[in-house]
Amino acid sequence: EILEEVQEKKFATDDVSRSMSEEEKGPYQFVFLQECEYMNGLVYEMVRGLQELQLGFKGELTMSEVMEDLANCLFAEKLPMWWVKLGFASTRPLKSWRVNLQERCVQLDDWINDPLNIPKVVDISKLFNPQSFLTAIKQLCCQNQGLELDKLQVYTEVTKKEPKQVEAISKDGAFCSGMWLEGARWDATVNSLEDSRPKEMFVPMPVINCKAGMQTDKVDKNQYICPTYCVPIRRPYYVFPAQLRTKVVADKWVLAGVAMILDIGI
Repeated sequence: EILEEVQEKKFATDDVSRSMSEEEKGPYQFVFLQECEYMNGLVYEMVRGLQELQLGFKGELTMSEVMEDLANCLFAEKLPMWWVKLGFASTRPLKSWRVNLQERCVQLDDWINDPLNIPKVVDISKLFNPQSFLTAIKQLCCQNQGLELDKLQVYTEVTKKEPKQVEAISKDGAFCSGMWLEGARWDATVNSLEDSRPKEMFVPMPVINCKAGMQTDKVDKNQYICPTYCVPIRRPYYVFPAQLRTKVVADKWVLAGVAMILDIGI
């Protein structure tokens, strides 16, 4: 069943790379090509291991320890070791992980079909390496404005839109989705952080416009610097600091351990 899901998944990165001139290959294109390569590596290992296992079950191959480990993991609904090593940061059980894998492939397919443009809204929770996409935002700013990369940082501007409501790409950065707030909630009407409601552990954030700007030491008392992580276990999967508006002193959210999580695993 898993084999059927992934067998046909192969992103033609060489063809896409050749189809673009060097001028057309910008920071975003390199990020998405790299993402496709990561996915190809993972899918290749999955197909290889599963085909080997099938032959083992048929008696055409001697069952090795590696094959037995793979079979045991699948039986226990756990991720096999090599899938974890080649895969993306995730705390999901196998069934949910497979669904997530398909969703990640859909986003890459969308890009492959139109490689010169990034999706209007990039779901950064569906990237192997979300940091590289945020770095690409800064690199593009460097190229356009002649600034130094190490003096830039990513600034976040929370919109009031859901991904489907975004009609065009961001003029000064990239629209990103796939972020969930833990420890607080986002009140879109007043555009600021508020206390979370009972039994609400994670709250989805609207689309966030991520753009590059010069680093500053100036402290804005109406802002909470919100750490963002790939998965709920947080460390070592730190991504970047986001800036969220707050009406109360930011220390309140620091003490509450408020953070944004990309893949909450549900």
